[in-house]
Amino acid sequence: MDIEIIAKAFKELGHTRLAIFKRLVKSGEQGIAVGIVQEELQIPGSTLSHHISSLASAGLIKQRREGRVLYCVVEYEKLLSVIAFLQDECCIDEQ
Repeated sequence: MDIEIIAKAFKELGHTRLAIFKRLVKSGEQGIAVGIVQEELQIPGSTLSHHISSLASAGLIKQRREGRVLYCVVEYEKLLSVIAFLQDECCIDEQ
């Protein structure tokens, strides 16, 4: 995977965004309603919206609407590719 894509993913995982992303990961493939994330993490709505937008622009999450409820779902394929990027060269200098 391109290092620029990986760098953007890491850039978007600052302190608050990492907490949000971790909560989204826990929700699994079905995702979680934004309102629940806001309530659990006690983040103001406008702030949460900004962070979610950044995570989505990095391709780490996607959103879906069901009626009036907005859900966030982790892009697990992207997450795994970021992890693989780091693992691919693990300990390569020891060989």
